Amino acid sequence: MTSQTYLSELFSLDDRTAVVTGGSSGIGKAIAGALARAGASVVIVARKEAELAATVDELTADGCRAAWVSADLSTRGGVRAAAEQAAGVFGEPDILVNSAGINLRPPMSELGDEVWDTTMAVNLEAPHLLGQRFGPGMAERGFGRIIHITSQQAHRAFVQSGAYGVSKGALEALARSQAEAWSPHGVTCNTLVPGFVMTPLNARLSSDPDKVAALAARTMVGRNGLAEDFAGAAVFLAGRASAYVTGQAIFVDGGFSVH
Repeated sequence: MTSQTYLSELFSLDDRTAVVTGGSSGIGKAIAGALARAGASVVIVARKEAELAATVDELTADGCRAAWVSADLSTRGGVRAAAEQAAGVFGEPDILVNSAGINLRPPMSELGDEVWDTTMAVNLEAPHLLGQRFGPGMAERGFGRIIHITSQQAHRAFVQSGAYGVSKGALEALARSQAEAWSPHGVTCNTLVPGFVMTPLNARLSSDPDKVAALAARTMVGRNGLAEDFAGAAVFLAGRASAYVTGQAIFVDGGFSVH
């Protein structure tokens, strides 16, 4: 057996279909690109059509199979419509990546109903509804991978975690519940936990050089994260190699969480 054959058996996503929310920017975009380049047919779901089209054009230019669906994931109707559209492109997905998120963090004393409701709708309820839509089908077919993107704030409070931290902590609990339900049928459910990554979602912090430097100093590798740091972990969790890994929160954070 050649090394190429062995690696393909472990990590290739040929003949798999993936749906990636938030796949037109930041970590989600890097993961969508990694899955597509590993062989999966990828449907990217997000709001902004121009960003979606640009991302898909980039992937198809590289010879990947990719498509996009523009959707509002802040309402149940929007999530359900997006799921049906996404499944209609390349067929029912084998892989679901929930990377779409919003980061509204007023001080706790100013946290109103609207911010709370919107945060929970996008960061927690949309992943739940998409899991309910796709998880049972994955279980029936005997293979599935569900990957959620969470946050350090699922585990510790800092820089006004507010509703955002609560939603991400609950998302990790959702992964464990999904794993309990579907892993006996070949569906693994895990979360990737970033450190501080320079993405549009973190624009508020990224604009403060002193805070950015302080966060880098808290890591063990001496730098903040990049979106592409998640490619390998995502391909691993999406494929055959991770069949015995489920219900886990896997930190991709340069040692931030243990320093």
